[in-house]
Amino acid sequence: MAVELSAKKYIERYIDYLKDERFYSPRTLRSYKTDLIQFEEFLNKGNLTLGKVSHLDLRKFLIALEGNNYQSRTLARKIAALRSFFKHLTRFKFLAKNPAVLLSSFKHKNKLPEILEVDELEKLIETPPVDTLMGLRDRAILETLYSTGIRVSELVALNIENIDFLGGMVKVMGKRRKERICPIGEKAIEALEAYLKKRNGRVKENGRNFLLLNSRGGRLTDRSVGRIIKKYIKKISLHRNVSPHTLRHSFATHLLNRGADLRSIQELLGHVSLSTTQIYTHLTTKRLKEVYDRAHPRG
Repeated sequence: MAVELSAKKYIERYIDYLKDERFYSPRTLRSYKTDLIQFEEFLNKGNLTLGKVSHLDLRKFLIALEGNNYQSRTLARKIAALRSFFKHLTRFKFLAKNPAVLLSSFKHKNKLPEILEVDELEKLIETPPVDTLMGLRDRAILETLYSTGIRVSELVALNIENIDFLGGMVKVMGKRRKERICPIGEKAIEALEAYLKKRNGRVKENGRNFLLLNSRGGRLTDRSVGRIIKKYIKKISLHRNVSPHTLRHSFATHLLNRGADLRSIQELLGHVSLSTTQIYTHLTTKRLKEVYDRAHPRG
């Protein structure tokens, strides 16, 4: 190849491509960028350019990663980022040959997601005070996450017009900008209406349409929601590693436990593949076995 490739340059181009053409989520973009910058640092240490990278070089990089005690899921993501990056480079003729074509995916065990019991969730949701604006907002956050099962990134992106308060439906923009409609329960609707009524007249013009606001009147972020949930988890002395995604997992598991079919749950969660949703069947099977072992006289 006549021109040596700059890894940094093509990583930036690739991340822009994922953002503008493939509509990857901000979280995935951050992860892929981190993974590829780590690979760029490996290239720099070995005085390698992208045009000279071989399959053996990639194997050396992965061996180095395995020595850093990453979790299997993180290693799998880093391999996926590499494979996707080199596929992109060859597809658009930035590279003549793909050195990652034979790179094996890292086999990892699916970790069963953490969930909360129904009584734990009810206690959590009822913890925020209803006599302050921020308390009403926080209760609306918890009610909405558990009522709809939407991702935290989808929650913070909602505008008021995305909520059908009479029909009890939410229009959600999911991953890759795929739109779906989710039902939302009466308690969540009531919590949102109470919050919006309290904040009426206190909103900056540029944030008037945002559903959830921070204390400065801007759009709430997913990290802020995570901090809010951890605050109330601490208040109820629940010693669990709870995140916004825990409410999504709990939503799906509780539906499945009460007879909802897997295809419906897949649609509600916005999963492209049913195999992604099937982890909840493993979780409910595990829970059934635990109940059996506790309750059966000869279990």
